[in-house]
Amino acid sequence: MDLKLPEDLANLSELDEKSLLEVLTGRFTQNLIYTYIGDILVAINPFKYLSIYEKEVSERYKCHEKKSLPPHIFAVADRAYQSMLGRLATGPKNQCIVISGESGAGKTESTKLLLRHIMELCKANSQLEQQILQVNPLLEAFGNAQTVMNDNSSRFGKYIQLRFQNSSVKGAKINEYLLEKSRVVHQDEGEQNFHIFYFMLAGISTEDKEIYGLLDPTRYRFGQEHMVQAWRVKYAEVCNAMDMVGFEEQEKVDMMTILAGILSLGNITFETTDSDALKVSEASRGWLKATAGQFGVQEEDLLKSLTCTTSVTRGEAIQRLHNQQQAEDARDSIAKVAYGRVFGWIVSKINELLAPKVDCDVELNEIGILDIFGFENFAVNRFEQLCINLANEQLQYFFNHVSPSYMENSFTHARFAPLFQDLFLTKPIGILSLLDEQSAFPQATDRDFVDKLNSKFKTAPNFEVVRNHTPLFTIVHYAGKVQYNASGFLEKNRDTIPANIRELFINSVTPLLSVLFAATISRTGTLMPRKAKVLLNVCVLFSVQHSLAVLMEKMFAAGPHFVRCIKPNRSKQPDQLDSKLVMDQLRYNGLMETIRIRRDGFSWRPAFKEFAERLVCRRENRDFLSSLHQIPLCLILDSVCCCVDYRARICRRRFLSLLAEIRRQRQAQREREEREEEEERRRQQLEDERKRRLELEQENLRKNCVHSSSGADGSGSHTSFFVLSCGQATPFDNELNASLMLQPIDEERMKEKHLKKTNTIRWFKETQVRKLTRDGGFPCWFHGMITRRQAEDLLIDRPLGCFLVRVGQSREGYTLTFRSDRCRHYMVEMQSNGKYVILGEDRAHSSLTDLVQYHTQVGIKPFMELLTLPCGQVSVLHSVLGSLLCVSYRL
Repeated sequence: MDLKLPEDLANLSELDEKSLLEVLTGRFTQNLIYTYIGDILVAINPFKYLSIYEKEVSERYKCHEKKSLPPHIFAVADRAYQSMLGRLATGPKNQCIVISGESGAGKTESTKLLLRHIMELCKANSQLEQQILQVNPLLEAFGNAQTVMNDNSSRFGKYIQLRFQNSSVKGAKINEYLLEKSRVVHQDEGEQNFHIFYFMLAGISTEDKEIYGLLDPTRYRFGQEHMVQAWRVKYAEVCNAMDMVGFEEQEKVDMMTILAGILSLGNITFETTDSDALKVSEASRGWLKATAGQFGVQEEDLLKSLTCTTSVTRGEAIQRLHNQQQAEDARDSIAKVAYGRVFGWIVSKINELLAPKVDCDVELNEIGILDIFGFENFAVNRFEQLCINLANEQLQYFFNHVSPSYMENSFTHARFAPLFQDLFLTKPIGILSLLDEQSAFPQATDRDFVDKLNSKFKTAPNFEVVRNHTPLFTIVHYAGKVQYNASGFLEKNRDTIPANIRELFINSVTPLLSVLFAATISRTGTLMPRKAKVLLNVCVLFSVQHSLAVLMEKMFAAGPHFVRCIKPNRSKQPDQLDSKLVMDQLRYNGLMETIRIRRDGFSWRPAFKEFAERLVCRRENRDFLSSLHQIPLCLILDSVCCCVDYRARICRRRFLSLLAEIRRQRQAQREREEREEEEERRRQQLEDERKRRLELEQENLRKNCVHSSSGADGSGSHTSFFVLSCGQATPFDNELNASLMLQPIDEERMKEKHLKKTNTIRWFKETQVRKLTRDGGFPCWFHGMITRRQAEDLLIDRPLGCFLVRVGQSREGYTLTFRSDRCRHYMVEMQSNGKYVILGEDRAHSSLTDLVQYHTQVGIKPFMELLTLPCGQVSVLHSVLGSLLCVSYRL
């Protein structure tokens, strides 16, 4: 029998490293990967599938009685959501969830689980929720790669802002940080390029490969890997994610064309001529031609941008020929910049498509989820590792300040402050300032930069001088000592585009490439396609510093929640826990000290106003501890506030005054809620009355239709009417004539109803008829504009699995009606990019026919019901109505 281990490390009676490891190891062996430290969640990556994320578990963490449930990532999501709504004894406030840990500790998976559960909590039957869930797999494909530490390592940081109105999600925004663009042109041993290159080469059909100019994967320098069957599936998932979010088909084609051009560009090599000028080698002439075609530029212009630099001085154009190294650098620079701008455009497009569709004066609440690169210390650490570890220093700074242990844990703050402030941020002699200064000098070298660091910081406690012919230096971070190789620091920090290259791609005939290179980069490193007209040359580290400052400002203004991810071993094997590795992570994350503070009772130090508000909220919500339920509020106030000295009496008067104000505000809020409930009841009564009238009208219409069909063929069976107008059949023109023959009960309501039907019919005729008709007719399962009741009557005596598709009467969309144990109605939306999706499903389809065919093989969620038998037409009768030809068919 498994030993019952504490779920909260702050409850340990004896706290030392041995007992701490025993608890974590014991829980890990029982597959209990989550443990609390007060309100901080520690998550140990199991490196295997666990059943703790199933639908049933998610439902348990959505109910109101959650106190007895074990620690879980879903509990963090619920606490952030309820706090955002003001349901946990505090007023509504923005929230942020910070997920931190080493590379491979499980941060990305934790982010996906948090998003999933928050979308479940705010379920409002909106397609927006599914679109938000599709953002993660899309960004993973373009921003993640395999490293020696992690098979799916995030090579960029992201802050996901979920925007809410009341309890419903209204939009989302992605902030991306520091994409590791150098991975496009160079990968260390055991590492890979970004996932999308492998997915694309494995998943694109043979016909499309010819269109994009793609060849066998092994021929590309930027992505030489054997293909895996799973990558083909991943490519289909990426395409579906783009369809779900709302990317246009032409945008997808342009993007894949640019990626194909980046692959071809990497294979261009150079050789010298007898005159010492450079030329493209004979073996790569074909690659140059392919690249020019994929980028939509002239071959000669592309070659010129690779082999020389043109500058204009006093109106005179001067060309400087490149040597072989400079030409290769120019080639790689184009590849990195092009890929970085494609990634920035994807993020910008997502933000545009998922922006809240509400009035600008509507106040929205927010939950932010930060999934950013973990602390890294490789055998060779370059510019990217410095930026990543700088971001982690900033996160640790945030944790120290908002953590309850901040006021007590003076040691951590004391050693962190000089490291971060003096070493990195001080002007004009901090590391960032010195790097920007050296980057401004064209003749400066990486060795010059390191020499300046050695001169300025040789006596600093967190800096160590490295004597070596290679430009090296060492920084003692909060998480440990890291040695950096400064080779390439200046060039990577400049990250500039030569004017001739930028002009070349602005004039590209590939529309997306032209937009990307005409765009500007903001101070935070964000792509701004339509904002400014002049390109800003912003150094990378300056951009990182500024964007992190903006991020910290948002996070400090929100209620924080922390998830500390722990990697159990470096071999990525399940059921193995390296005690030393785990303890090292607990130490440098500051969790050991946090446990001590939590255990000693310093779990929360509220501001005076927050304390008063929480006390009143708990009293009014009957959420006191059981021992305090019967104690009058005045006695609690006296015990807290009543003292003999003058300052305490002043404090008590302030408190009572504040308490009275809070009570007045809450009384006013209750009165507003009562008025809103009364108005809602009245609206509901009017709506019920309207529905009853509508059902009566529909029933009369149905009887009239049945009577008409009986007179036509004597069978008494139900019929629907189609009209051929100008040679094109449309399934519901008669619907307008029938509705106009009814006696109006409410003239205004009938006018509104008629207008909606008119608009829907116009939408169908103008945008849908050609998409839906095949060989001059409609599919047998399509039934025009019929009512919900008529659809149910058609299917009432049909076998299980029978279905039909009808046009909505008051919206531009369709409804799929399915015969199960009862009739179910699934709304089918047509997205802005022309794709069709069943509301709540995670797959988009290019046509309504494709949607139906897909769900004959894959069930519709949540009941996983398969479409089996279409409810089709079996006879056709003809009659003339005015100048229109009406076709009546019996179903």
